[in-house]
Amino acid sequence: MAPPTPRLVIPIDLKKKPWEQKLPLHNRWHPEIPPVTEIKTGEMFRIEMVDWTAGAIQDNNSAIDVKTVDLSTVHYLSGPIRVVDTDGNPAEPGDLLAVEICNLGPLPGDEWGFTAIFDRENGGGFLTDHFPRATKAIWYFEGIYAYSPHIPGVRFPGLVHPGIIGTAPSKELLNIWNERERKLEETGPQSLKLCEVLHSRPLANLPSTKGCILGKIQDGTPDWNRIANEAARTIPGRENGGNCDIKNLSRGSKIYLPVFVEGANLSTGDMHFSQGDGEVSFCGAIEMSGFLELKCEILRNGMKEYLTPMGPTPLHVNPIFEIGPMEPRFSEWLVFEGISVDESGQQHYLDASVAYKRAVLNAIDYLSKFGYSKEQVYLLLSCCPCEGRISGIVDAPNAVATLAIPTAIFDQDIRPKVNKVPLGPRLMRNPGIPQCTYDGNLPITKNPLLHQQGSSCNMDASS
Repeated sequence: MAPPTPRLVIPIDLKKKPWEQKLPLHNRWHPEIPPVTEIKTGEMFRIEMVDWTAGAIQDNNSAIDVKTVDLSTVHYLSGPIRVVDTDGNPAEPGDLLAVEICNLGPLPGDEWGFTAIFDRENGGGFLTDHFPRATKAIWYFEGIYAYSPHIPGVRFPGLVHPGIIGTAPSKELLNIWNERERKLEETGPQSLKLCEVLHSRPLANLPSTKGCILGKIQDGTPDWNRIANEAARTIPGRENGGNCDIKNLSRGSKIYLPVFVEGANLSTGDMHFSQGDGEVSFCGAIEMSGFLELKCEILRNGMKEYLTPMGPTPLHVNPIFEIGPMEPRFSEWLVFEGISVDESGQQHYLDASVAYKRAVLNAIDYLSKFGYSKEQVYLLLSCCPCEGRISGIVDAPNAVATLAIPTAIFDQDIRPKVNKVPLGPRLMRNPGIPQCTYDGNLPITKNPLLHQQGSSCNMDASS
């Protein structure tokens, strides 16, 4: 007997706003956001999702939507979903929720996505001091493959995955998040050396009523203002899972999520067709609307059994992820190294973030020799199936990070060779990419050596 068709528990109408959906979406974490539906363990169910901006970014040749996007509203999540066992008993705090990804993909009829660089004054990104201008690339899907008219000469298979999947925090855990993130935002610039090198701001996205959507809790009701002022933003990953952006979390994968509230209150969203390790441009995957078909099990007392708290309370735990067998196969890679020495030549002590930044910059500079603008390469490295690694973290003073790029995604040979570097056969046909001006006055990081030589440094968007 064939298995039943997965039950659609959260439908999406792309013509409607998030709060107009049959089951309203939410964009915050809070234990009091009520579930919109219920599922039983063992049943396969289907969830549909808008893209993380709910259609704010359009399929066109302008980046003004990226420059002006309201980031107080993201991410839009489908859920929460209450999970009970076959006897109707809900998941309880201390359990583990095992979530299996059985199937997933773009929403039928909406087979396209986008990758973007946010304006430095509105979101920024890992290399925002080099690339401060809002920039966008549109991607179209041909089966498992993605291609872009804005980054010609590349085509690669996508590894579709949800950027966000997580359970609701308890009130105690929510208070822990808010306290530590508020302290970071208030004291971080004076205490963290990384702030000299990583320029994205703010350091933490604290609770805010602006742009807040709380599912079934309507704006103007007695509880809305209190919950909106407490609810955590969905930007970072945390103990509940959340925005982990694990690019290999595709078909056949399992996620073991801690349960902090009765029913678990599972939510998901931020679907990606493909992503590079690190999602470095921030809006860096191929963002899309999509669907998940899932199956859940409850591991009673699983948190105590399988998770070890790394902090002052039993709540300081992290999920476990079991990666499925479905991945693109590449056999040849070009690998770029970075060490913990920043662009000014300053030495940092075993700093993997600085090392990875250098690896990405090295890859961007190299690939721009093959006919691409550096903005095109930055976007490409954010969304193509490249592999980031911490290769060394013990040999003081330098951490070593690497970025491996599959050479097969290009329509030309990008390896170093004796002859002069050629230009790609199609790259020069459409050298433009949707981009806005940067109207701020923050300093742009340049390559000091090229600057001294009087050359224009293409490593930033001012060149």
